[in-house]
Amino acid sequence: MTETTALDAAHAAMEASPQDDAARLRFFERLADSELFLMLTEEAQGENISPELFDVADGRFVLAFDREDRLARFAERPVPYVALSGRVLSAMLSGQGIGLGLNLEVAPSSMLIPAEALAWLAATLDHAPEVVEQRLAAFLPPAGLPDHLLTALDAKLATAVGLAQAAYLVGTKSEDGGAGHLLGFVGAVNGAEPALAKAASEALTFSGIEAGAMDVGFFAAHEPAAASLAKVGLKFDLPQPEERVVQHIAPGSDPDKPPVLK
Repeated sequence: MTETTALDAAHAAMEASPQDDAARLRFFERLADSELFLMLTEEAQGENISPELFDVADGRFVLAFDREDRLARFAERPVPYVALSGRVLSAMLSGQGIGLGLNLEVAPSSMLIPAEALAWLAATLDHAPEVVEQRLAAFLPPAGLPDHLLTALDAKLATAVGLAQAAYLVGTKSEDGGAGHLLGFVGAVNGAEPALAKAASEALTFSGIEAGAMDVGFFAAHEPAAASLAKVGLKFDLPQPEERVVQHIAPGSDPDKPPVLK
């Protein structure tokens, strides 16, 4: 029996509620975070890759699958491929006028994603959160945020392996009397702050919630504020690496160096 993947589930939810913007956003979030296997015309040459291109009535498409066995089932022969995330693939194809054929003919999530949708996804993922300065008077238990945002945060932070010790979602009261919410990261690895802030921002964006609904902060484990966060906040445990392994960097695995189309 074929295993139902996260993309299958998100696609089914989107198809079941075609007018539900939140379901559509969650599908594109899963697409961005998924590892995809892109069919190539030849083996990758360093950072240079040559995707197999297919012309249909709706335009030109590359083919990618969220499981290797799905790629093999579609191709029915050995073919070269490269594994890369949906976010890297969307950035690579943005502006090229090329769409994505996802899991074609081999999964319930089979669909053609047009070039315009990939360009939108790339632009959305490229958005960086704004930096603001605010003096807070108190941390409070969080209240009033929708459950699907909490689920999105939990899923997003589960991918931030080893970037911080933990994160706490709290309500806030500022010195000028304003109220809001804060996701406070405790013990973040030096240099990981931008990635963590972007992950939190994406969870908001793909939940369909205004960016101003939640701020992000960073605290050292020994700070008194960290203890206050732990006392009243909703805790998210970030996975910690079991061991450090040196791995070969495959094409597309570094978001700052996307593959080059040949």
